[in-house]
Amino acid sequence: MATAPRRGFLSRLLPASGSGEFFDLFEQHADRTREAAHLLAAMVRDGLDPEKQAELVKRAEHLADEITHTVIERLHQTFITPIDRGDIHELISRMDDVLDLIEASAERIALYDIRTMEPEARELGDVLEKSVEEMEAAVRTLRDLKDRPRLLAHCTEINRLENVGDQLLRRAVARLFRESPDPIHVIKWKEIYDDLENAIDRCEDVANVIEGVALEYT
Repeated sequence: MATAPRRGFLSRLLPASGSGEFFDLFEQHADRTREAAHLLAAMVRDGLDPEKQAELVKRAEHLADEITHTVIERLHQTFITPIDRGDIHELISRMDDVLDLIEASAERIALYDIRTMEPEARELGDVLEKSVEEMEAAVRTLRDLKDRPRLLAHCTEINRLENVGDQLLRRAVARLFRESPDPIHVIKWKEIYDDLENAIDRCEDVANVIEGVALEYT
């Protein structure tokens, strides 16, 4: 007879686990990151208006920031989490890094009023967009840690794309220093290339966190 009231008392005392909400928030953040990566890729590939695209990227980044804050807030309020608390914090932080660098890339292009894109920028934008798509797929697979092969396949592809990004960066910088007589042009594009490639690197950081979770919980 005393069992039900006792459980009721404990349920009032302890916060609800909210396990599914963390995955919902991860996926919402990944959606905003994919949106921003698509906007940036369209800017460098199709020559869409830099200021307009950068503003749209900024809007997506702002929405994702709110999601990040919600994750941290829920982390402090939740008694039982679906994965390790440190992994949750690390994952959302590394995802946030990706979007911050996408925004930095778009903002820099708009700030420098660049209208003619270098070919390597188009390629890096494409690799970044693909990396973010794989990152989003990996985040969505995180809900079901039983499907470890599919999750790790997305992470492996992100690692491959990161290597492609490294090669593109080296080629881009080499051509920049070899062919451009204008030092201002070199400085501008070197900064943009670095932001694009760093964003791709941060996708790999996200993949590493997810791989660690997969190894720990399967």
